[in-house]
Amino acid sequence: MVTYNRPQMIGRAIASVRDQSFAEWELLIVQDGRNPDTERLLRGWLAKDPRIFHFRRGTVGSIAEASNFGMAAARGDYVAILDDDDYWSDPDKLARQVKFLDGDPEYVGCGGGYVVVDRSSRQRGKYLKPEQDAAIRSRALLANPMVNSTALFRRVVRGEPAAYDVSMRQFADWDFWLTMGARGKLYNFPLHLTHYALWEGGSSFQAQRENGRAALRIVRKHRREYRGFVPALLLAWLYFVYACLPEGMRRASYPSLSAWKKALAGGRGGK
Repeated sequence: MVTYNRPQMIGRAIASVRDQSFAEWELLIVQDGRNPDTERLLRGWLAKDPRIFHFRRGTVGSIAEASNFGMAAARGDYVAILDDDDYWSDPDKLARQVKFLDGDPEYVGCGGGYVVVDRSSRQRGKYLKPEQDAAIRSRALLANPMVNSTALFRRVVRGEPAAYDVSMRQFADWDFWLTMGARGKLYNFPLHLTHYALWEGGSSFQAQRENGRAALRIVRKHRREYRGFVPALLLAWLYFVYACLPEGMRRASYPSLSAWKKALAGGRGGK
């Protein structure tokens, strides 16, 4: 779990990890920069549970750099990443995913569906990602086929530690999953595993122009590994053009356009 200046949200994320029925976990919280409120809050959690660890990077960098820092300290066979403003909604999430990956070595990772909430935790939509590996690959260039905060993946694949490309300043998780998918199979449970926070203060809105550039780069980078290059490139260009619109227009249309893109990449509903 990477955190930066969001002490008001991280508590519910930590609580959702402690609520898991699978108990053999360690929670590595990587803090970028310094925030006294975050540090004070985390001291309380560390006193409650010896499975929680706090790492101060002492600098502010990209999500890819901070995530790699945390994964380098991990000791388990599997890694789950939970953003500090998201929280797991299914107490059996880890148990279900560990059982799945233990049972099929062809799969490098598994995820699931998610419920979109605003900063007040009001529900704004429910989405599922394509379930089977073939369906995941058919849409992988259109948008991230896996939701990071729902996923569990192997820490080491084919003898190489899983890692983010630190040159990706935005959409590093999308690039990560396309890279993982080139090494093995992926699966999404048809269940809603996570509450995913979507709000104007989040990084998805604040860095839209950089996101647009990253989307164009990712589609080109992985075009030989996944089909649908032409429509994916067109969608990435449309995203970049939208990101260049005045902020007022983007704020007004952001929730509906984000929901449309999520539905395009996966689907609504589910269990």
